[in-house]
Amino acid sequence: MANQKLFLGIDCGTQGTKAIVLDSVSGKVLGQGAAAHSMLSGANGRREQDTAQWLDAFILATRQALLAAQVSGQQILGIGVSGQQHGLVLLDQQGKVLRPAKLWCDTESTAQNARLLTHLGGESGSLERLGVVIAPGYTVSKLLWTKEQQPEAFAQIASILLPHDYLNYWLTGRRCAEYGDASGTGYFNVRSREWDVALLNHIDPDGRLVSALPPLIESHMPVGTLLPEIAEQLGLNPKALVSSGGGDNMLGAIGTGNIQPGAITMSLGSSGTVYGYAERPQVSPDATVATFCSSTGGWLPLICTMYLTNATGVIRELLGLDIERFNQLVEEAPIGAEGVCMLPFLNGERVPALPHASASLLGLTMTNLTPANLCRAVVEGTTFGLRYGLDLLRNSGLQSRSIRLIGGGSKSPMWRQMVADIMNTPVVCTEQSEAAALGAAIQAAWCQSLASGSEQGLPELCERCVSLDSASETLPVAANVAAYQQAYERYQQHVANL
Repeated sequence: MANQKLFLGIDCGTQGTKAIVLDSVSGKVLGQGAAAHSMLSGANGRREQDTAQWLDAFILATRQALLAAQVSGQQILGIGVSGQQHGLVLLDQQGKVLRPAKLWCDTESTAQNARLLTHLGGESGSLERLGVVIAPGYTVSKLLWTKEQQPEAFAQIASILLPHDYLNYWLTGRRCAEYGDASGTGYFNVRSREWDVALLNHIDPDGRLVSALPPLIESHMPVGTLLPEIAEQLGLNPKALVSSGGGDNMLGAIGTGNIQPGAITMSLGSSGTVYGYAERPQVSPDATVATFCSSTGGWLPLICTMYLTNATGVIRELLGLDIERFNQLVEEAPIGAEGVCMLPFLNGERVPALPHASASLLGLTMTNLTPANLCRAVVEGTTFGLRYGLDLLRNSGLQSRSIRLIGGGSKSPMWRQMVADIMNTPVVCTEQSEAAALGAAIQAAWCQSLASGSEQGLPELCERCVSLDSASETLPVAANVAAYQQAYERYQQHVANL
């Protein structure tokens, strides 16, 4: 159709790559595709991925999305890439990947992170200098780990990229970074929006790391057009503009229309995230609040919990339940699970800040240890972690008039009601649950419209392309709010005891 403008949005996550085809004129998603990734794990906290898997998944998911949309790849005007944050991709002089990418959930560099944090003057020193407190998941400690554990790979580093930067490089041949995703590296100052060169020189006085840094570009700027051989491989228009892209949370914000103050986005994925938009870098004194830059020119104060559906999945497997039966059992148990409380910190936790914690089940008695209470306790425990984080964001001045819910868990009406009650805030889902892929496509449309001189603003694009699912709207129930408050206070007490 002549009056379509088609954009491809890609989200390369931990578990897989998602692709969507968006028509920015009608605001409709025309087709979607997905392909899975696998993880390289070790008992020492190693969590890595082979980057070649990302490329294969990118190609597969794109083909599926184009097929589902029944459009030709030659009609695609722009591409936006969202990537899992914090991952470390190292390239040599020839642009070859040196080793598997260390991911956000990798905790192998915990010791290196602790030493870097001491060098920065502890949490307060890190906050003062960078505007964030570095954590083991961030990229910076992975660099020190590589230097100490794999010196031969370290000696060949010519480029340091984040996952989405690497995909942009594969698409265009250009190495660059964008402020939002760069905020999660731990060697970037979120207030002044520039690399902290001195910190990298502290890790490697030879200056190798500093010379391997990609230049930074603004969120609305293009990285470039597709390399001819990649355009051919993907079946896409070689003139398609690749936008700056960003981290999955930054593009999830665009994909939920969270680009001005007031809305909170909450993601119920394998891990949990909560974030909102701020016009200035209001750095919270709490170490666990990350005041990242947004991928729209503002800031995105954010908290992340490591466990959500990955914790509920463990209990489901333990009890041999499918998702329907699991949800049924959660519904059967009363609020507060008759005193059963689960702290689902299976491999440390970011919020609350307990990197060395393990999970615990508390308050068990002869009568309350039932499958139903166990199922409810894990869902409540993970959701209380998000409440803990939301309270921190509210304390740093973030407004939260409504919560926009995304991620796999948001599909459950039971979980939506629980979030509304525990947060005491109205909850609504966006129609497109793949918010990061949608945000990537919207950002690509924004970038392409600026480049072609048609000045289509981001608010206008979000207005047209982000739809709220009115059927999912869930309001807090006063009696539930009070009951959960009691259970939440018990959770806080248990956390304090840790």
